Amino acid sequence: QVQVVESGGGEVQTGGSLTLSCTTSATNFEDYAMGWFRQAPGKEREGIAQINSEDTTVYADSVKGRFTISKDNAKNILYLQMNSLRPEDTAMYFCAAAPWVSYDLEKNEYNNWGQGTQVTVSS
Repeated sequence: QVQVVESGGGEVQTGGSLTLSCTTSATNFEDYAMGWFRQAPGKEREGIAQINSEDTTVYADSVKGRFTISKDNAKNILYLQMNSLRPEDTAMYFCAAAPWVSYDLEKNEYNNWGQGTQVTVSS
């Protein structure tokens, strides 16, 4: 089991930026598919960004052009740079890891999850 811990959440105003970080205990971090998901109150958890072992990235339409996923394999850290934040981005944000994924941004593909970090965007 891979331990996953998110950090970097907080409250920002509309149009602001935040960077989320995710550390893992994976010894072969570079071989994992890593994803960012979010869940707003009363809504299902949705996949918003993913990066695989070949550094191929995938984004949900709702964040494309505003969010950037990246990773530092030497430090075992995954990042999510979030710009131009909107009130509808308010949610609990989760980092997840999987040895591989068959379906992009699909939460059921991931078997290692963090506890989440709250992001609140005020208008």
